[in-house]
Amino acid sequence: MPKTLFIDSTPDIDSVWKRVHGPSDIPVTVNMGPVTADAIPKLIEGYDTVINDASYFNEETLKRCTGLKHIVFLGTGAASFVDLAAAAKHGIKVSTISGYGDTTVAEHGMGLVFAAARHIGTMHALVRNGGWRPMQGMELRGKTIGIVGLGGIGREMARMASGIGLKVVAWNRSPRPDAKVPMVDIDELLKQSDIISLHLGLNDQTRGFLDRAKLQKAKRGVIVVNTARAGVVDEPALIDLLKAGHVGHYATDVFAKEPVDPNEPLLKLDNVTLTAHAGYNTPEAAMTMYRRAIDLAKAG
Repeated sequence: MPKTLFIDSTPDIDSVWKRVHGPSDIPVTVNMGPVTADAIPKLIEGYDTVINDASYFNEETLKRCTGLKHIVFLGTGAASFVDLAAAAKHGIKVSTISGYGDTTVAEHGMGLVFAAARHIGTMHALVRNGGWRPMQGMELRGKTIGIVGLGGIGREMARMASGIGLKVVAWNRSPRPDAKVPMVDIDELLKQSDIISLHLGLNDQTRGFLDRAKLQKAKRGVIVVNTARAGVVDEPALIDLLKAGHVGHYATDVFAKEPVDPNEPLLKLDNVTLTAHAGYNTPEAAMTMYRRAIDLAKAG
């Protein structure tokens, strides 16, 4: 039986974890995070399996984790936190969990659409600080949203967007013959969309996918929503085009470094809406994810 450590739980996670992990499950030691990369090797001594929420396993760390055989990452974007090539080189299996929160993440994405379209975050901060500026927003009905990546979350996003009167078009890296929305090539999606919603996994093929050239093809004033991974966007290009007004608003739940670095350029802009990588974070989705994590750890 694998000896398993949940390396970086939080109080919010723990309250749900205790409802999922039962006496008939494999034993799992729970450590409360956060954990720095340098501290990981000593912390996991004696464990061969680690359940990981948001700790960084870089190559140097992985090289020092001599007894580690399996990382179970809580989510799909393991590449943002684990050097997958280094893990493979050192014989460490990395498991991910998909499909646990398609509706939950899409709901968060739609929340970001509304917040960006009506400048909710900006006005909230102004009013809280004693200011008053009724900002003109975008009425969504009849506008076009382009879904980039029509997996489970993208399909849920399309369903919700259609329900509020948005026109939906989509692009996917591979054919989707069963798609219930019009599929277009990426240039056409950029040309048509008032809102672009990103739902791509992060890998070598998608890193920097939404680059300067693509952003410049988008409509002036476009809203970009990212509940995928920060790395799918060329951030320096995005920053330039936000400052120039070509991208009207960027609403994101994901960052290159989490928690966010105080020097993160997005923090200095007004035309952004920022949330703390919480799209997946509801009890309903979490219970499904933790159940699958326990089963993956047990399977080895």
